[in-house]
Amino acid sequence: MAELVYNEQGRLLFTEEMRKEYTILIPMMLPIHFTFLEKIFNNHGYKVELLKTTGRQIVDEGLKNVHNDTCYPALLVIGQMLDALKSGKYDLHKTALMITQTGGGCRASNYIHLLRKALERNGMEYVPVVSLNLSNMEKNPGFKLSPKLLMQLVTAVAYGDLLMWVGNQVRPYENNKGDTDKVIDKWTEFLVNGGMGVEGTAKSGFKLKDFDKNAKLICEDFEKIPYTPADKIRVGIVGEIYVKFAPLGNNCLEEFLRNEGAEVVLPGLMDFLLFMCDHHIVDTQIYHVRYKKYVASGAMKAFFLGLQNKIIKAVSGTRFRTPEHFEKIKEYASEFVSHANKMGEGWLLTAEMSELIHSGCKNVICAQPFGCLPNHIVGKGMIRSIKTKYPEANIVAIDYDPGATKVNQENRIKLMLSTANAKIGNRK
Repeated sequence: MAELVYNEQGRLLFTEEMRKEYTILIPMMLPIHFTFLEKIFNNHGYKVELLKTTGRQIVDEGLKNVHNDTCYPALLVIGQMLDALKSGKYDLHKTALMITQTGGGCRASNYIHLLRKALERNGMEYVPVVSLNLSNMEKNPGFKLSPKLLMQLVTAVAYGDLLMWVGNQVRPYENNKGDTDKVIDKWTEFLVNGGMGVEGTAKSGFKLKDFDKNAKLICEDFEKIPYTPADKIRVGIVGEIYVKFAPLGNNCLEEFLRNEGAEVVLPGLMDFLLFMCDHHIVDTQIYHVRYKKYVASGAMKAFFLGLQNKIIKAVSGTRFRTPEHFEKIKEYASEFVSHANKMGEGWLLTAEMSELIHSGCKNVICAQPFGCLPNHIVGKGMIRSIKTKYPEANIVAIDYDPGATKVNQENRIKLMLSTANAKIGNRK
């Protein structure tokens, strides 16, 4: 058993010895992206396992261990982790947990402290918690984001965004149900393990130099899927990042929309990474502080923009819609809010609603945790202004929390879809 080591503040550290022996559990958010991240961490000497559990017991576990004034994603993430620890599947003396920290004013940066309190409450204070962040917070001797690891993780985000973006444009129109998922599974398997049914011109793994070639082949594979054009409702999803992406957080919203005959439009994770860099730059421009962070964020933003441009280049020239450039999305925000709005998803949430409307996707679901004040302001709070400027917009805000029933949420979405269908009928 690894020796427990604490820092000067009394925090349990994740040590080099633990790296060799411990399994690190991480909560699910984006199925494609996080499958990639799991593999990359394992390739770098960690033993990482992605939690894919679902069920009401996760919500109940969270309610028992997290104050109900805390936002819903914290309750779900902590509930999922504690549910896993109590399942009997893991040796708790050789298990660690990983959770993200953004370092901003959002309560998400404090999930890690709530998780440690929950572990103490359950007599599991000996389980180490690792912070995954880009802000140099909570260092651990047994966990380091090396430049090579970080490069592969970001490249994996680009692959995940591309597969999700193009896949969502094919799935509702495919002639043979399941063809889109087969292509996604094929490329996921190839990138993770290599050589599974992909032509020899492609290269497995997550090396940036292979991205352009692989991305082109991915788009070609999706274009080969037999499909029938149809006049389907396109529905964009925006909101707090966890509830926006995680099926556990939004009651399988994407699946529900597809079953209702809609095409899902889901902005990628890369825009959020760019937003995180951009708001550090804006801080310096407005308040003249943190010049070192300004330089570092500028360099990182330039790298992320380069990756986003690679995605756009791969999709351009195909029959698929291309994602919008980040800087253009940022321009859309300035119509409604200041770029100094950085709490939660900040101005990005407002900008994504506006961008969807500009791209022809007039129907938008704003998914948010009930207690998320920043996103209520830049999300639900901006709907009236957006509708005033764009009267054709059909936007519905859906709150997610332990007490909200799935039936009520789906009924409100169905009402939005019926409005969209009526508009299509009027056009005909």
